[in-house]
Amino acid sequence: MAEVVALVDYGAGNLHSVENALRRVGANVTVTADPDVLRAADRIVLPGVGSFRACAEGLRAETGVIEAMHERVFVGGAPFLGICVGMQLMARSGHENGSHRGLGWVEGEVIALPKGTLKVPHMGWNELVIRQRHPILKGIKNGKDFYFVHSYHLRCEDEREILASTEYGGSICAVVGRENMIGTQFHPEKSQVTGLKFISNFLSWRP
Repeated sequence: MAEVVALVDYGAGNLHSVENALRRVGANVTVTADPDVLRAADRIVLPGVGSFRACAEGLRAETGVIEAMHERVFVGGAPFLGICVGMQLMARSGHENGSHRGLGWVEGEVIALPKGTLKVPHMGWNELVIRQRHPILKGIKNGKDFYFVHSYHLRCEDEREILASTEYGGSICAVVGRENMIGTQFHPEKSQVTGLKFISNFLSWRP
């Protein structure tokens, strides 16, 4: 029986595109905000579009979802993928429209992109700088382009958890990895063939 991939529906994610990308690489996807389904899932994907504040509030408004994810992912060890703001929510806190608590799965905070000559939000294709090899990056060459849309970024306290970065007014965390948890600042579902390769790697990854 195919593994069940739970795609968390909390009113703040690019659900349709992420679901389609998962299905294109053969995933058995269940779109859900049911805590019992999350507890039984083999893998969990948390998307996110918009502000940290709105996404954090939306996630907390879904009764039992954070607790179920914590039980299944942080305690139970199920593979987890956070996309864009879904990645940012892994942090301890975010500072967009005030300061707000994240899931606390990664030690770090979400702060504004450096301001200067570069346009904010950062929107478009940027090269991935691979900082350490990991199964999630199997078959993906250094310098490959991925699609980004964001005004804030994750500042990790432990740089050993940064698997890949990108340059945009400085070095920006593009992929974070800790134990069974992966987060991407870019949108793999919008990153064409290379993005689908990344998603396929997540589905075959055994932490």
